[in-house]
Amino acid sequence: MPSVGVGRPYPSPVRETPEPFSLRSATRADIPEILRLVRELADYEREPEAVEASEELYGRWLFPTHGTPTAYTEVAEVQGRVVAIALWYPTFSTWTGSPGIWLEDLFVEPDHRGAGIGRALLRRLAGVCLERGYRRLEWWVLGWNTPSIEFYEGLGAVAMDEWRHYRLDGAALAQAGRPPSR
Repeated sequence: MPSVGVGRPYPSPVRETPEPFSLRSATRADIPEILRLVRELADYEREPEAVEASEELYGRWLFPTHGTPTAYTEVAEVQGRVVAIALWYPTFSTWTGSPGIWLEDLFVEPDHRGAGIGRALLRRLAGVCLERGYRRLEWWVLGWNTPSIEFYEGLGAVAMDEWRHYRLDGAALAQAGRPPSR
């Protein structure tokens, strides 16, 4: 399930003097680190077996040799090492008539939480929205992930509790996508 994770009770250090970090857009060379952090997120969200992604797939969709990427990744580095990711893609709202950003995954390594990295990544995406005239920045968060919920609400995010999330995948997707038999 796509979501934003900072949930299992990892110690969340509050740093008096955080290590300096930098943000940048990911490059093809970051693929192994992106996949590593996605796997850490899946473990954190109690679904370690759910990750089917590979470096090859990330290369194809995030850094295609031709055409436009399907999704994008921002990374945070501490001392030249990737310690956090924000993987996102553009969306479109028929109600606002405007694009937006869907944040698929936000993950900060436990040892680097409390240093402002997650906030900086969200601010960076909010800045992309403003720069491009996008009207929304949206994401999922697991219901048990109280620390993240409090963090997001502290930023002014509003839960969309009245909406239900649906998915077609696997056999159900194959069945739904088959042409009707005559």
